[in-house]
Amino acid sequence: MIKSAKRIFDICSSAIVLILLLPVLFALAAWIKLDSPGRIFFLQRRVGRDRRPFRIIKFRTMVERDPASIDQNAERVVNQGHDPRITRAGRFLRKTSLDELPQLWNILVGDMSVVGPRPLIPEQLEVVPPECLVRFDVRPGLTGLAQVRGRRSLGWLQQMEADARYARSHGFWTDLWLILRTVHVVVTSKGIYGDESQNWRAYRDQLRARASEQL
Repeated sequence: MIKSAKRIFDICSSAIVLILLLPVLFALAAWIKLDSPGRIFFLQRRVGRDRRPFRIIKFRTMVERDPASIDQNAERVVNQGHDPRITRAGRFLRKTSLDELPQLWNILVGDMSVVGPRPLIPEQLEVVPPECLVRFDVRPGLTGLAQVRGRRSLGWLQQMEADARYARSHGFWTDLWLILRTVHVVVTSKGIYGDESQNWRAYRDQLRARASEQL
């Protein structure tokens, strides 16, 4: 019953917001196209509920790159200064989180939910603690507990623990509270930048170093 109600809310809310924001979406698409050469949308393989893969849709915020040339295991975190990979339009889109709006389509078709753990890239599966795998019992979300607590400013384990907590105890009132809190987070641009020393790659390197010491 709860899952059905959540899905109905996802379908209705994403469809209504998509229709209302169509002029904004077209304007942003035109700006991206005029601002830098390349595609309007960025498609990326992510891991969803039950660890099933899907393609997430975002507005492109970086200069056009061949997807085959992107090594996620070595990709640098976007910094707070001028990152040459980010376009002029991209800086605004990231600051306002408008680059995430196309994920309303992911919600509408059932890949995602309005609220849930953020979907991971396949390379991150290696560093999800066993006790946090419960995060994959629910659809990934546009926003979630980790996002309102600090987004990328949180350490990797903090993000995973928040995702697991949500998956174990989510409900209508929890989702409503998180949606309202998300408005504040987006307006204040809280946590849009991460720290290299706290992200999943740093945690992965720590795990591998410990494993090497035990050999």
